[in-house]
Amino acid sequence: MAKVVDRTGERNINTFGSEMVIVECRGALDIDVYFPEYNWIAKGMRYDNFKKGNIKCPYERRVYGVGYLGEGKYKVYENGKNTKYYDAWHDMLNRCYSEKLHKKYPTYKDCKVCDEWHNFQNFGIWYKDNYYKIEDEKMHLDKDILIKGNKIYSPDTCIFVPQRINKLFTKCDKNRGNSVIGTHHDKNNKYQANCRLVNPKTGKSKNKYLGIYDTELEAFEVYKYYKEKNIKEVADYFKEQIPQKLYDALYNYEVEIDD
Repeated sequence: MAKVVDRTGERNINTFGSEMVIVECRGALDIDVYFPEYNWIAKGMRYDNFKKGNIKCPYERRVYGVGYLGEGKYKVYENGKNTKYYDAWHDMLNRCYSEKLHKKYPTYKDCKVCDEWHNFQNFGIWYKDNYYKIEDEKMHLDKDILIKGNKIYSPDTCIFVPQRINKLFTKCDKNRGNSVIGTHHDKNNKYQANCRLVNPKTGKSKNKYLGIYDTELEAFEVYKYYKEKNIKEVADYFKEQIPQKLYDALYNYEVEIDD
């Protein structure tokens, strides 16, 4: 019987850059590895993986330098594909911390994810408790309907909304130039008002022409009326299917001139 080489105390750095220390050695195929930075032990590891740096710690912030998987029941993969929990968590981090995405969608540049949700397991628990499904609707994780202008993804600020509701708040800033929301300064020095309205029953949206006005404020007030009316119509359509706090937020939503 080959003699077990006691490698206790041996140190290495894994491929992520974390220090590792062997704290128990029962053989080349059964070692316990301690990660001092995270105060965590990986048990029953192989020594060859230790030497190659191929042992991971679930508290390493491997997702955009912020997110970590943590320890718990929520998995990254299941049946050969990403779980819905992981996809939602990763997409949220991508919106907040991907420089590539910010070049295309600069409105996400100042958005952040709360510390609690840096841990995938914590997000998974919240997702499980708060997700609901509406037939024929894709559900979106929203951060700024409950609290207008909010930039932080957190348990207190986020809610799942059907795509039909999410479309109500899609803006086309590049189309309006320097005019305020819902208006366009035309060549005759007048202001045209337009509003993209969502059909509550079908989810289809179309642009509605609302007329020409002498001042920007007049055009905006007309836009504001139609937009808030449309938001209430869609809220009423989904009233029995969405959380009460979402319905209340939609009914109390106010369009402002600096939106």
